Amino acid sequence: MIPKFLSLMVSIVLFSFSSINAQEESEVVDWRVKLQKLQIQRQQAVERLSKMITENPDRIEYYSSRGDLNLFLGRPKLAVADYDKMVELSPSSDASHWRRGIALFYAGEYQKAAAQFDRYHSFDDVDRENGIWRYLSHYKAYGKEKARQELLKYEKDDREPFPSVYKLFAGETTPEKILNQINAADLSNAQRESRMFYATLYIGLNHVVEENTDKAKVSLSKMLPNTWGPTAGYGPNYMWEVGRLQFELLQNQEKAN
Repeated sequence: MIPKFLSLMVSIVLFSFSSINAQEESEVVDWRVKLQKLQIQRQQAVERLSKMITENPDRIEYYSSRGDLNLFLGRPKLAVADYDKMVELSPSSDASHWRRGIALFYAGEYQKAAAQFDRYHSFDDVDRENGIWRYLSHYKAYGKEKARQELLKYEKDDREPFPSVYKLFAGETTPEKILNQINAADLSNAQRESRMFYATLYIGLNHVVEENTDKAKVSLSKMLPNTWGPTAGYGPNYMWEVGRLQFELLQNQEKAN
């Protein structure tokens, strides 16, 4: 999904992996080490934004950036509150607010998340990535059978691997076939890395909703070292953070048990 609401604040305070400079990149290989530094920066940014919001409570871009940061810091309910405030200040942003749907999903508000992605489809009926999140939300809210019955039908093609992942949800293909197709395709390294990023992310999330925890962790662990996702731009970076957050939730769940 391509974000429909961006601001200067995103580039200033989002602190994606693309902000790591070349020297740091050569010195730091493990994404976990990079993440520790980024999370400290993000917490500091949240504190600055909160002060800015106190002084200027009607600035939508402040809530937008703080919502992103709150989600990346593992605070989906606070992210929902920030995104809700955006919609309150700008009702026209509601239908396109896919980030709000993801935050609702991780806040456990699955019916509301499903409704958000329903509205997004009325805004953009081509983007199959929205259909993927809609399916995941419907699965958690209403069960697998209902989610499959509600799978969206697309008249226009979308970029791979989204159509293949959609077929996975419909029971028409398998994770192994999707990954084999990517490996066998005539693609540049960047194209292959891009497709593999989304495939391992959404195969992993499908395992999550189906409660196949071990398989989910295996798939998401393949996504985490992907070099394309966290540096390709706002949308892919956001989705990498979602996959990273989900992986950490699974790890924490395992420790708790």
